[in-house]
Amino acid sequence: MFYHVKELQYRAKPERPDPVYAKKLQEILGGQFGEISVAMQYLFQGWNTSRGLEKYRDLLMDMGTEELAHIEMLSTMIARLLDKAPVKDQEHAAKNPVMEAIMGGMNPQHAIVSGLGAMPADSVGNRWTADYIIASGNLLADFRANLNAESQGRLQAVRLYEMTDDRGVKDMLSWLIARDTAHQNQWMAAIAELEAQEGRVVPNTFPRELQKQEVAYAFMNLSAGEESSAGRWASGKSMDSMGVFQYVQQPVPFAKKPTIPPAPPSLHNTPPMLR
Repeated sequence: MFYHVKELQYRAKPERPDPVYAKKLQEILGGQFGEISVAMQYLFQGWNTSRGLEKYRDLLMDMGTEELAHIEMLSTMIARLLDKAPVKDQEHAAKNPVMEAIMGGMNPQHAIVSGLGAMPADSVGNRWTADYIIASGNLLADFRANLNAESQGRLQAVRLYEMTDDRGVKDMLSWLIARDTAHQNQWMAAIAELEAQEGRVVPNTFPRELQKQEVAYAFMNLSAGEESSAGRWASGKSMDSMGVFQYVQQPVPFAKKPTIPPAPPSLHNTPPMLR
């Protein structure tokens, strides 16, 4: 069960309308790493968490619910940036190639489709898709995906912070950036806790004797030069403490060149070349 509280989690009021910036702000609302994505990702991970893992389920549900609040904040900010926007002037300016390159132009769908409101889309109009979300049923794998999502989301919010001088917008972004800091740290804490319990390689339930152990810790140099040999990943004890990294300077094939018979005539593929 969810309840909607009418007050915003934090202020979302710009100093002045700015339809061009409203278009940019759509990225952290409906983009791949936007608030819609993380909200749906965390909630589905939480709904799919099995019994006996209540604290992880609550962690996911708490964060997913907060991300819904961030969707509301961003939607409110975008609507206010579009409020009383001089639509005709912006569209006229965007017809000038130089102005369009500088400004990017406002998103005409903000006027035509959403009636000066936010949309479930990114900054160039791509509609949000559930293809963005990850909910595998393996918490360690999922929490690592969540850490990446928060890292990318914070990076984009910081870049947007640098793109405006509106103090109201900066104030809201400062809040979201701080919450992304908190969430990154919390996902790292949850990851560390799970790794301490079950190890670092996902999944930990697959029998080690069934994997090709001779290549399980090999780093294969497949680039010109050997600069990669200096990395932590190329020598020393492996991160899961179950092996030792091996640097393979000149990897060799483990199998012969494949020979595949031609398709049946009924498929009408190109006939094999005659020798």
